[in-house]
Amino acid sequence: MALTRFRRRVVALTVLIATVVVAILVVVSHVLLSRVTDTDAHDLARTRAEAVAANVTAVGGPVVLTENNSEALDEVAWVYADGRLIDGNVPGSMVERVEALAGSGRSQTATVAHYLLYAREVPLDGHHVMVIVRVDLTPYETSEQHSLTLSLVLGGLAILLAGGVAHLVVRRALRVVHEMAALADDWGHHELGRRFNLGVPRDEFGELGQTLDRLLERVDNALADERRLTDEIAHELRTPLTVLRGEAQLAQLSGEPVGPAVVLSEVDRLNAAITTLLRAARARTDAGRCELRSAARQAIAGRAVEVAFPSKADVAVSADVAVSLLSPLLDNGLRHARSRVWITARIHGEKVVVDVLDDGPGIEPGEVDRVFESGVTGGDGYGLGLPVVRRIAASAGVEIRAIADGRGHVEVTLPAA
Repeated sequence: MALTRFRRRVVALTVLIATVVVAILVVVSHVLLSRVTDTDAHDLARTRAEAVAANVTAVGGPVVLTENNSEALDEVAWVYADGRLIDGNVPGSMVERVEALAGSGRSQTATVAHYLLYAREVPLDGHHVMVIVRVDLTPYETSEQHSLTLSLVLGGLAILLAGGVAHLVVRRALRVVHEMAALADDWGHHELGRRFNLGVPRDEFGELGQTLDRLLERVDNALADERRLTDEIAHELRTPLTVLRGEAQLAQLSGEPVGPAVVLSEVDRLNAAITTLLRAARARTDAGRCELRSAARQAIAGRAVEVAFPSKADVAVSADVAVSLLSPLLDNGLRHARSRVWITARIHGEKVVVDVLDDGPGIEPGEVDRVFESGVTGGDGYGLGLPVVRRIAASAGVEIRAIADGRGHVEVTLPAA
């Protein structure tokens, strides 16, 4: 539907532009033709007047025409000498206007009905002689009308042709867009690995193909992220449930009740896992700010952790997100430390860099990226804390990385508020 509306708009715009162009061309051509015909009519009038003037002479005193035996010429050319008509037959409807031109004493033109009148003064000693000719403008006006009609007809055909060509061209071009969109949609459902791979864009369709490739890549990444989240949820929730089931089975076999401490510990662990995963899902839209020292105290929550923070360090993430980032990292450090875990923070430009450190064996250089993958663990753990931290960090616009420097070291870079 959207492509149909777009095609109609393009065709309508093409027709409008073609109409304006045709109208301008018709007006310009009609004006030029009018000037040409007007020039031709004046040239014809001057030619006739010169031909008649060449035959005017004075013989023994009076002014006469030496040659004029044409009755047709008498109807279109008249000679006045000293204020009286000496040759030609002036139509009654033009007598007044012709006599006015004859008495003017200078060369000029005038229009009467569909006729052009041209008066020419003939220099003759002792006499005032005027030659007046008439040119019928009807053939010129008819030619102009026929030309205008033909121009309008051809212009209308040109507009229709432009609209038809625009419709076909746009329809053909948009068919490619429609097919690309359909293929991208189908690939998004069944073959996420497929891409157009049109190379460097050379035109708009190349740019469209590149855009669709990026869109498919984002869809692929989103689905992969969803699969990872599902895997993390399954692992994170299965572990405490497995412990509870094992304790219950052991109690069933031994006939003794399950210890409340075990149940409460595993339920707390289950609740913490669910809370952390929910925070990871909400971190993308959970905009806010907090005082980092306060959030760190909540994350430490009685753990034996040393703190070295600046007096004032506000970050552009909510307190819940900051706690969800730091708490699993502290747990991870306490699990691997020999005797000491500490956390520091420093302001670096528009960032606040937090380092979570322990004096444990540290991370091997080849493992700095794998420690954030699900299922990877360096000790007594389930390998799920760091992947969840990475998910929360990515959702909140926070950078996190492991550093191989001979000790346990994870660096978290948060945006300053």
